[in-house]
Amino acid sequence: MKYRVILQKSDEGYSVSCVDLPGCWSQGDTEAEALENIKDAIQEYLSAREDLLRGTPGAEMREVTI
Repeated sequence: MKYRVILQKSDEGYSVSCVDLPGCWSQGDTEAEALENIKDAIQEYLSAREDLLRGTPGAEMREVTI
């Protein structure tokens, strides 16, 4: 699956956030490191979201097409 990210250079290196997943961000010393780190952050974000859904009685995940 593809996710859009915003990559920004800063004094400390690079910050990167995922547009489609609010609050999902990471950073790295180099552009390549930041992009690798956001992949891990996205996987952790999605895993945590699934865990929360499992703990919500009566909730089910569905997909819609727009």
